[in-house]
Amino acid sequence: MLSFAIYRLPHESSCTLVEQTEGEPLELISCAELNGRQGFVLAPFEVTTEQPILLIRPDRVRRMRYEDVEKMGITDALPMSHPFRTSFSQSNKASYAIDFANFHSQLQQGAFRKIVLARCAAEPSDGRTTPIELFRKACQCYPRMFISLVYTTKSGWWLTATPEILLEGEANQWRTIALAGTMKLEGDDLRGEGETLRWSTKNIQEQRMVATYIAECLEQFTADFTEEGPYTVRAANLVHLRTDFTFILPDSNRIGDLLLLLHPTPAVCGLPKRDAFRFIVKNEQSPRRYYSGFMGPLGLSPGTAQSSHPQTHLFVSLRCMNIMPELYCLYAGGGLLKDSTEEQEWMETEAKLETMRRLLNCKS
Repeated sequence: MLSFAIYRLPHESSCTLVEQTEGEPLELISCAELNGRQGFVLAPFEVTTEQPILLIRPDRVRRMRYEDVEKMGITDALPMSHPFRTSFSQSNKASYAIDFANFHSQLQQGAFRKIVLARCAAEPSDGRTTPIELFRKACQCYPRMFISLVYTTKSGWWLTATPEILLEGEANQWRTIALAGTMKLEGDDLRGEGETLRWSTKNIQEQRMVATYIAECLEQFTADFTEEGPYTVRAANLVHLRTDFTFILPDSNRIGDLLLLLHPTPAVCGLPKRDAFRFIVKNEQSPRRYYSGFMGPLGLSPGTAQSSHPQTHLFVSLRCMNIMPELYCLYAGGGLLKDSTEEQEWMETEAKLETMRRLLNCKS
């Protein structure tokens, strides 16, 4: 059965198709196993034997304009069902309220400085729109984001439009970002980049926690890194606080080791990270699966004249959906602090879900 990923990097007009023409993708149970490998990576939030890191082998790599992807005919013979079809669990407002109370009580008791609560929402499928068509719409609607559509028999279909870099670079030149804090653009603010908005103390604190954690991770691999920010960046109808890290990685064969430390970042998990991760996995009512994991090309030739080095572009899987025959499973989450309120956090997830809902409602 064919496995493939098609992706478009931010601000590019062309996309890249990575196909594995024989066999199944490699299944890995640790980010460290990505050391020295190449292909397209699809990693879950929680890595298990039933939900592994998947590495699609690049048997065939093609570049094309994203406007032309529907002419490929690649999805005609692929099934829409997959093994996780029956495990879908939607979070309505009542179940979200239960999760929020549970998570927030841990913050009030001092167990965590921050913890991320995610939820899943179902949208009906019209049965006519193909995954490739949704990919093209995402490329058209979100030129600033990393857009990716992935299919394997193990994972099913996942479409992502994300602004958050986990790790990218080539040779020994690398970068990552801290992205946290969210506000929705409305009215006249939609005409700009959010430069006139004022950030709350809660958002500033949340972003600082993530940036500090990433700096501590990088210090274990290199002494040569710079930090710039935070500054406001726009992603669709939302804005976030972002800090950029650029660094020299002396040994590029240790990318997997660095990913093991970075993933999941506090932006999708919490702090202390290990304790927050365990609590989320045990208590969140909607399993995240491949939401808030990461995906992207690992060590692939860019196929352009700008560089001869293999490149890596790994992004956190935010603003994503699992495409099923009868419905779309949309995912979103938000970082909770001690002063967070249920209604405010619910509305933040609603704003984030709008990124994928827009594609389902778009007629173009």
